[in-house]
Amino acid sequence: MGSRAWIILSALVLARIGFGYQFQTVASLGPELMSRFHLDYAGLGSLIGAYMLPGIFVALPLGLLGRRFGDRLILGAGLALMTLGALLSAWGGGAAGIAEGRVTSGIGAVAMIVLQSKVIADWFRGRRFMLAVSISVGAYPVGVGLSQFVHPLLARAFGWPAAFLSGGAEMALATILFLAAYRDTTEAAAVPRAFSLPSVRECLILVVAGLIWTAYTAGFTGFLSYVPSLMAQRGEGLALTGLVVGLATWGNPPATLIGGGLAGRVGAWRTFAIGTLSLVVGMAGFGLLDWPVTWGFLVGLPGALHPGVIIALGTLSARPENRAVGMGVFYTMYYAGGAVVPTLCGHAADLYGSPVGAMFAASAISAIAIPMYLLHRRLAAHETMLARA
Repeated sequence: MGSRAWIILSALVLARIGFGYQFQTVASLGPELMSRFHLDYAGLGSLIGAYMLPGIFVALPLGLLGRRFGDRLILGAGLALMTLGALLSAWGGGAAGIAEGRVTSGIGAVAMIVLQSKVIADWFRGRRFMLAVSISVGAYPVGVGLSQFVHPLLARAFGWPAAFLSGGAEMALATILFLAAYRDTTEAAAVPRAFSLPSVRECLILVVAGLIWTAYTAGFTGFLSYVPSLMAQRGEGLALTGLVVGLATWGNPPATLIGGGLAGRVGAWRTFAIGTLSLVVGMAGFGLLDWPVTWGFLVGLPGALHPGVIIALGTLSARPENRAVGMGVFYTMYYAGGAVVPTLCGHAADLYGSPVGAMFAASAISAIAIPMYLLHRRLAAHETMLARA
């Protein structure tokens, strides 16, 4: 496998950190942007969801384009778009400009996310595959947590556009590293270049797997999107808010790695159930009781044991030759939820009269992952899939 695989993984991890960092920008600056541009919670949620909206329409086409033109071209172009989108948001001058930049970055993020699991599966085998997937998945919340610490400081010192520009600089570095390191591996399965879809059964399994990932990520995103606003309403300072978001996000990488190993010992279902229930209880608890550190710990550590398991199942739900297109199907579900859920949580907050409503909505959405996982077990041989992982 050599060092190139790990350099490629490093570039993807940096890109995933940038994805989380960019996505969380609006939520991190939520109170300031709401005041400056006269937004309600639903409007803030729409601005957050604009980053995810393109994925509904382009995830599957980008999977097809990745198979037709290769991973390096499509994924590299996606990273470049994430850089460009940050610049557009910074220079847009208002809410409409921010939305335009986030849509542009969102299209680039789709290309990166759809193809990264396929690239990892091409370059890593056996136990290294689950390790690499867990590292990659765990990188996203690192970016989210970093955003909460850095963006308010940059906005206070240099103005809100500086927060968006910092995300563009990070993505430019990831783009350069990926393009310099990436080559097609000779060990990957031969991929037909013709446009075609996985079988009907594969598509069904991929849709269900995508819904599992959607319930997990959309609920988590809804939670993170309104935590800063809720803590500001409760009169808690930036330092405590940063600590709580840090617990809920930076605890994810070690928890996800532990979960990958735990799945091999106690089973994927038990690992998944522990993680999902911890997430649901932590989010609902955040709305019920003002114990932010306790709930941040519960969401960020035991609540993050299972994402590697979900991504592994999604990646392996299609045959190797259909993997790029299959992940397009998988992530179409994810992006649909990611675009809609922040706005739904915002409406819940407006109806409740407080971001507490968003916490309850996020908790309920996360709970949907459990019946979807059980349905996936009925449709696919999980033991065989995990053995392959």
